[in-house]
Amino acid sequence: MKDQPVVSASCRHDVVVVGGAGHVGLPLAIAFASRGLRVAIFDVNEAAVATINGGGLPFLEDGALEPLYEALLSGTLSATTDPCVISAGDSVVVVVGTPVDEHLNPDPDAVPAALQDIAGHFRDGQMVVLRSTVYPGVTRRVEAMFARLGLGVDVAFCPERIAEGQAMTELFELPQLVAARGAEVRQRAASLFGKLTNSIVELEPEEAELAKLFTNTWRYIKFAAANQFFMMANQHGLDYDTIRRAITHDYPRAADLPGAGLTAGPCLFKDTMQLAAFSDNNFALGHSAMLVNEGLPLYLVSRLEGQYDLSTMKVGILGMAFKGGSDDTRSSLAYKLRRILRFRADAVLATDPYVSTDQTLLPLEQVLAEADLLIIAAPHNAYRELDTSLPVVDVWNLLGQGTRV
Repeated sequence: MKDQPVVSASCRHDVVVVGGAGHVGLPLAIAFASRGLRVAIFDVNEAAVATINGGGLPFLEDGALEPLYEALLSGTLSATTDPCVISAGDSVVVVVGTPVDEHLNPDPDAVPAALQDIAGHFRDGQMVVLRSTVYPGVTRRVEAMFARLGLGVDVAFCPERIAEGQAMTELFELPQLVAARGAEVRQRAASLFGKLTNSIVELEPEEAELAKLFTNTWRYIKFAAANQFFMMANQHGLDYDTIRRAITHDYPRAADLPGAGLTAGPCLFKDTMQLAAFSDNNFALGHSAMLVNEGLPLYLVSRLEGQYDLSTMKVGILGMAFKGGSDDTRSSLAYKLRRILRFRADAVLATDPYVSTDQTLLPLEQVLAEADLLIIAAPHNAYRELDTSLPVVDVWNLLGQGTRV
């Protein structure tokens, strides 16, 4: 590539995080800055960038606000919508969304295409780190793209492994998978992430790509097993959580048996479908897990229809985020539950103490006053002390009164 950008030493950043204003990129940027690295965030979301530069978080993330403020104050962190900052990074960490389409197919070109759009801002000698969960083979595609462009950059794949809301703990405590085509590049990536954690696991890129997909798919399948067990027990008038607690009591081999609940969010379902596509859709276990998890909202409504005349009732949904303690509604099954109920119930009233992006949500007090029946869709701690005489569907057993519906 001709006419590469020239950056003076005084303007250099140790790390630039592309897509750094989101749930994956921002905690990572703050974590690097807290370790004394000079970090810049590039993101096209102007509102999020302004919020970050003003010392605020665009979303909930425990433990991130204070180190963000300290990094801004010390000058080790800044955010911008100007892609020219990319050329100033010694390492460029790329966080690009990788959703499946309406046919549940992944797009292996999503990450290379996003990088192609900003290719003019890369320069020789940089290390480009892919952070997003990607379809197997994407790292190789990115390597080939940079080679076609004549850019001498190192490419590594170092997938995020955090749970949303726990990033500022897990980035420092969990092992980091580090993958690259050669030992020298792996060592360069390991040195970068060694600033955060002492536990580095080195792999080849294709191994790491599958490791990340296997991890998320394994969790999705475990949650599906729990939801299927819940349905089985519930069909016979038995409480799954009582049974689960008996199974797991002082029995290490079953310690990871989850409780039931709406299994959603931007990762687990999507990555299970990516793995299915990778196996030429010869993945009956993954597809079965999808049917169980995605079918839980309809199962709950069907059970309620057998007990109530929903057409005459106002149903209140408590919690619209995809998980407890979060304000993230991406792929939340609470919205699927609401769509189903709008066909079956007289009215649907929804509330969430954290979600600010849905203007149809109502205050909890109004929902409690007007609803005839309640469903806890997201297990926010705010609902643990719920004081109501209304019937409550609580598959999470948040209230401690069982999960039977």
